[in-house]
Amino acid sequence: MNLWGRALALARSGGPGALATIAQTSGSTPVPAGAKMLVGPAGRLDGSVGGGCVEGDVLHVARSAQESGRPVLVTHHLNADLAGDVGLSCGGTVRIFVEPLSADPAYLAALDAAASADSGTVTTAIDWSGGPRKTFAPLADAERAGPAARLSDDRRYVVERIVPAPRLLVFGAGHVGAAIARAAGTAGFRVTLTDDRPEFADPARFPGLTVRAEAPDRVLDAFAPGAADAVVVATRGHRNDAEILDRLVRMGVGYVGLLGSRRKRAVILTALGAAGAPSGALGAIRVPVGLEIGAVTPEEIAVSVVAELIAWRRLSAPTREA
Repeated sequence: MNLWGRALALARSGGPGALATIAQTSGSTPVPAGAKMLVGPAGRLDGSVGGGCVEGDVLHVARSAQESGRPVLVTHHLNADLAGDVGLSCGGTVRIFVEPLSADPAYLAALDAAASADSGTVTTAIDWSGGPRKTFAPLADAERAGPAARLSDDRRYVVERIVPAPRLLVFGAGHVGAAIARAAGTAGFRVTLTDDRPEFADPARFPGLTVRAEAPDRVLDAFAPGAADAVVVATRGHRNDAEILDRLVRMGVGYVGLLGSRRKRAVILTALGAAGAPSGALGAIRVPVGLEIGAVTPEEIAVSVVAELIAWRRLSAPTREA
């Protein structure tokens, strides 16, 4: 269950609770706009808005918001002295919106929609003098870029974007491919793991992941990866890898990684180039896939690959969720 879902369950139960959201940041801050923390009767239940004294103050404000039934917009200036005191390397400003959970039907409906949607916009009024006001709406194309949360131009609302995490398609459910898929799922990617060997592509081995035991061409036709997606090729043989890459380099995929050595890169990319594959797409293939950390075991390789995927997602890919 995601944090929206946990907030919905707590609100429906009638128990006291609050939801804290970083609505705006400037300068260097420990967490981005959109970070959330759910507060229950005994304190923090899930998420974080930065830790240290910031979180302590938010917990205090949350109790006040629950008692008054009104939200509070808190401003924290994280100067160098404060950052050092709490062990945070930051010196910016955060504005945190702390709202008490409500059993109001419209409020619950907005939480319910946010908990179940792949994408959307949640808008919450800062002034609840007329009662809680939270709405959910489909996400417009123009709203897909930018921070995960912001204050509206008139400073009357907190506007949050829900956008899906990038999809990751992993070819090969052997030791390394399986480790990559599991680690990427933990890191928040929407993972599909595929292998043409049913005994390897067994959904029982990979709870929480989508698993397909099909030929690569059929998987590519169904998945149709594009610029917002990532693909890691880690099959059992050079021939399978080459056939998959031959299609991928013609599909405009955002991230393509190949498990293997530099020699494997030279052999496969030379053959693909001779077959007419676009040179620019060939140059973008990451092989050996993953950051160079001296990884040896499947689990270590998975760490290096997922670290590179996170860098692609957060630093170089078009803005998605924070």
